[in-house]
Amino acid sequence: MAFLAGPRLLDWASSPPHLQFNKFVLTGYRPASSGSGCLRSLFYLHNELGNIYTHGSVLYHLFMCHQGGSPVYARLLALDMCGVCLVNTLGALPIIHCTLACRPWLRPAALVGYTVLSGVAGWRALTAPSTSARLRAFSWQAAARLLVFGARGMGLGSGAPGSLPCYLRMDALALLGGLVNVARLPERWGPGRFDYWGNSHQIMHLLSVGSILQLHAGVVPDLLWAAHHACPVD
Repeated sequence: MAFLAGPRLLDWASSPPHLQFNKFVLTGYRPASSGSGCLRSLFYLHNELGNIYTHGSVLYHLFMCHQGGSPVYARLLALDMCGVCLVNTLGALPIIHCTLACRPWLRPAALVGYTVLSGVAGWRALTAPSTSARLRAFSWQAAARLLVFGARGMGLGSGAPGSLPCYLRMDALALLGGLVNVARLPERWGPGRFDYWGNSHQIMHLLSVGSILQLHAGVVPDLLWAAHHACPVD
């Protein structure tokens, strides 16, 4: 994808302090750039190029080197965290809706409760001081989803046959991606070898895509099931 000659790239020590969050990525940092300069970086090789092209929301990775510095970076990170929170929230609501389709007295409370919990998780992620703290912030949403999955697995919930394994794979892929990103693997094992391709953040992006595909594979039959299923009369 990269075909233009870019500016002189920086090493880790020369990059802005707010971009020094992965000490195992040693080279390939873009210098501070204008908005147009950030856009131009879509077309030359640097250490964020793989992240840009494997990310569903590219603004954070594309403009993180903006000459506005740390304040602009903080806003971009906040926007990125909001996107993660929205995916976690909006993706789970149809799961809860279908799981509790035959429990109309419980379903509204569960939907509202998960939405409120998601708001708290999003706020904690926005104010988290580190990558590991952000991962822990979203763990509350994951725990709530596991309760829903457990209810379905024990026959206390409803839904399309075959959807539950998709949801379990969804969360397993998302968790694996988060852990890989926090652990900085594989670049921790070979600093400098994965500066451009194959580092932890790119792996996390790919696992996140797989997670969303599993969500889609489970939600579509669930919603079709809910549209045609008649709950037993008490």
